[in-house]
Amino acid sequence: MEDKCPKPIRCKAAVCRAAGEPLAVEEVVVDPPKAHELRIKIVCTSLCHSDVTFWRMKDFPGVFPRIFGHEAFGVVESTGEHVEGFAAGDAVVPTFLAQCSECADCRSSRSNVCSKYRFAVRPGMPRDDTTRFRDGDGNPIHHLFGVSSFSEYTVVDVTQVVKVDPAVPPATACLLSCGATTGVGAAWKLAKVEPGSSVAIFGLGAVGLAVAEGARICGASKIIGVDLNPDKEELGKERSLA
Repeated sequence: MEDKCPKPIRCKAAVCRAAGEPLAVEEVVVDPPKAHELRIKIVCTSLCHSDVTFWRMKDFPGVFPRIFGHEAFGVVESTGEHVEGFAAGDAVVPTFLAQCSECADCRSSRSNVCSKYRFAVRPGMPRDDTTRFRDGDGNPIHHLFGVSSFSEYTVVDVTQVVKVDPAVPPATACLLSCGATTGVGAAWKLAKVEPGSSVAIFGLGAVGLAVAEGARICGASKIIGVDLNPDKEELGKERSLA
C-alpha cells in the first residue's frame, strides 16, 4: 500500500543567524505537520515592520537562528491529524493571532485575542514549542509568531490559518495576514468609526492606508492623512476615494 504520510521537504528559506545580520538563503528541512497543523507552500510573502523589530533584538525573545515573516499567502500542501475544514490545495493566509472559535474571547464580538491559545513570541510552535525547521546539518531553526513565511514551505497551527478565495491576487491576499487587517480593524473594531465622522490618520504606510480604507468602509465623511512624505498624498487620496 502506498504510504501517503507527509515526508520532510527540503526547500529554500531566508535564515537569520544573529541579530541584525543579513538574511541568507539556505536549504532547510521542513518537517511534516503534527496534529492540528498544516504545511503550507508559500506563494507570496511581504515584510512587516514587526519582522524588522525582532530581527534587531539581541536578547530574548530575539532567538536565533530564526526564519522571519508572517504576512503571507499560500496553498495547503498537507495536513496533520485532527485538522478539519482544510485540505491540500486550499488557498490560505496565516495569521499571528490564533482563533480557536471555542473560548469566551473568540466567541465574543468585542475581542479577537484568543484566551485558549494566547499570543506569545515563542521560538517554536504554539502547542508544544518545538520547531519544524532544521538546517542542512540537522540543527533546529526557530519560528516567528508560529508562521515563518520567509520559507518556500512552512508549518502553521490550524488555529492560525484562514481560507481565502483563490481568485484574490497573492500580493494582495498576503497583506490580509497582518497589515491590512490591523488597519481596517483599528478603524472598525477599535475606534468604531461612525458614519459621517471625521478621521485623522498619522502615518500613511501600509497600516495607515488600511486605516483609511477601514474609515471609508465605516462611512467617514472626512479622512485626513498626515505624513512627512509628500509622495504619500496622492496614494492616500486614492485609498480614501476607492
